[in-house]
This record gives sequence, C-alpha cells and structure tokens, in this order.
Amino acid sequence: MREVAVIGTGATKFGELWEKSFRDIGITAGLEAVKDAGITSNDIDAVYIGNMSAGRFISQQQIGALIADYAGLAARHIPATRVEAAMASGGLALRQGFMAVACGIHDFVVVGGAEKMMDVDDTEAIEILASSADQETEAFFGATYPSLYAMIARRHMHEHGTTREEMAEVVVKNHFHGSKNPKAQFQKEMSLEAVLNAPMVAEPLGMMDCAPLSDGAAAVILCPLSRASEFTDKPVKISGTGQASDTMALHDRKDICIHEATREAAKSAYKMSGREPHDIQVAEVHDSFSIAEIMAIEDLGLVKRGGGAKATKEGVTKLGGRIPVNTSGGLKARGNPLGATGIAQAVEIVDQLKGRAGLRQVKDARVGLTHNVGGSGSTAVVHVFEAGW
Repeated sequence: MREVAVIGTGATKFGELWEKSFRDIGITAGLEAVKDAGITSNDIDAVYIGNMSAGRFISQQQIGALIADYAGLAARHIPATRVEAAMASGGLALRQGFMAVACGIHDFVVVGGAEKMMDVDDTEAIEILASSADQETEAFFGATYPSLYAMIARRHMHEHGTTREEMAEVVVKNHFHGSKNPKAQFQKEMSLEAVLNAPMVAEPLGMMDCAPLSDGAAAVILCPLSRASEFTDKPVKISGTGQASDTMALHDRKDICIHEATREAAKSAYKMSGREPHDIQVAEVHDSFSIAEIMAIEDLGLVKRGGGAKATKEGVTKLGGRIPVNTSGGLKARGNPLGATGIAQAVEIVDQLKGRAGLRQVKDARVGLTHNVGGSGSTAVVHVFEAGW
C-alpha cells in the first residue's frame, strides 16, 4: 500500500451563500485546491464528492457527474463519485479517495464536499436532517437530532456530573476560535451568559449549543507521498484512517454516552498510523452539539472518560492548551454544510500542520486528527495526519 499525501486544499466561506449555486461553491473550492496543489485538470484521475442530500435540498441528483461536468472534466470521462454517509459524507469521501490512491488505482484525486442547505426553510431542513435518523423508531415519533442529543446530554450529566455551564464552555471556546477564521460562518466571540440565556431548543440544549444550517464547500488534492515533493515542499501525509458503524437508534446502544463507532474508527486510525491519542497535537472533531464535542474528545482518548467537560472548562482544548480542538471554530462557529464538514476539517488540519493557520495557529503542530460523525453516532470516520517532511 502506498503512502498518501495532501498537496492542496481549498474552501469557500461557510454561511448563507444566497448568491451562489451548489455548482458554484463546489467548483470554487475545487479550483482553489487545484491551484494550491500546483496541478492542472489534466493531472486529475478521479473525483470523490461528499454530499448528504442534494436531492432534497436543491432537487439535484447525479452530484459526481454534475461537478465533473462544470469543472471541465467531463470531456476526459474521469470517474466522479458521490459519497453519502449523512453528516459524515465528507469524511467518508476522503477515506474513499485515500484508498484509491493508496492501492494504486489513481495517482491524483480531488476529494470535495458540498452542501446547499439554505435554499429551503428551517422546518424542511430539520426534516431532511432527521431522514438520517432511524425513521421507524425515532423520526416517526417526532425525534429530531436536538432532542436525541438532549437525551445524551442529560444522561452524561447524570453519569459524570457534567453541568450546563461546562457544555456552554464548548460553545464559547469554538466561537473564540471561529473569530480568528476568515471563512467561518460566525466570526465573533460569544460570552458564557449569552450561551446560557439563549432560547431553549431541547432541554438542556439551547440554541447556541446547536451547530447552524450552512452552505459551503471544501476540497483537497491527494497523491502518492512519493510524488508529493514535485508539487510542494510541505506535504501532509494521511498516516491513518478508520471507519466504523453502530446502531441507527439510540435505544439499541448499551451506553448512549459513548459513540462506539468513534472508538472503533479511532482504534483503526491509530493502529494504521502507529500513533496514540497522546501524540495528537490538534484535532477537528464533530461538535454538532456542545455535548457531542465532549463525547468526542473522550471517545477519541484525548481526555479520560467523563473528563471532557472539565477539560474544556479548564482550557485544555483551547488555543494554547494541551490539545487544541476545533481551531477552525468547529461545526458550531465555522459552520456545518453537511457534505463539506469532513473535508473542511481536513483543510484545517492540513493548514495547521503546514503552519499557515494564521491567528489560530497551533505552535509546532506536526500530528493532527479529524473526526466526522453521521447521524447520532451510527457512522464515524477518523483520520490521522502528519507533517510529511
């Protein structure tokens, strides 16, 4: 198996992109990544696109072919594949692109992710999101992701003493990080009081505990590490990848405060990379809700089980802390265009390892991790990245 490097990245701003179409944002991110890599369209062997639900958000299927067409690649007839795993679509697309290069099928692969979520009203968007939960036993009875994660939060509070204020600290931290990211949806800090006083969505989660609806796209260029030096003096290697699944419905899990899929995916990624949790210097994790980040850093082994809330409150996961988490602002402040999220996480980690993250740069970062979740934990994808020079 060949080693795989990321040689280029690109991303649009995330947020309410009313003036841009789905194809506009997808092409913009892809062209930025191609330019960053220093390759041309003639070098591209394949395209993988993470997308959850363009068929419902914008009534457009055939996403792979659409992007290839408007990227000017259709005449070359290269394979273009849409990858879907709910909110983990981007992370899974990256894994598919990684495997294609690692096994030698392709040399230069564009992996992108895109979603246009703002072209429908909030009620319809929530219904589309809920379609990735268990329809017969959850969505049919009115369960939404806020309500599912609210149950998780309540159980975590019961088992580990996690407080409402500690969960709010996740939001404060990520908005602080997002204020330093020019492409984030929310580029302003938020006080603890503002988070705690926000309207309630599903007790104990308020509006500020929930990631927003977003438009946006992101892309990376992959190639064999052995060829990366032809294009960059600072290639970033994907040294480990892992994917795992779990039950769709919360009630079928032994412990709703643990995402077993995350644990198993992380175990695979750590084993492949030869790394351990204590080696990770910066991480982008799936903070779709404040409690989700607390669970993620526990499940990934970055902090001890039950210690995620306390670690956040103590500044362990903030810029300058022992293990900065979601330096981009995370899903909460950077934004969460579903299919693009996993790729945007990779863009942030690559920028960190290349030392080009600007005001949110983690000093001397050499090893990073991304963690992307589908549903309420039914799919998880984890990647380990390393400076490859």
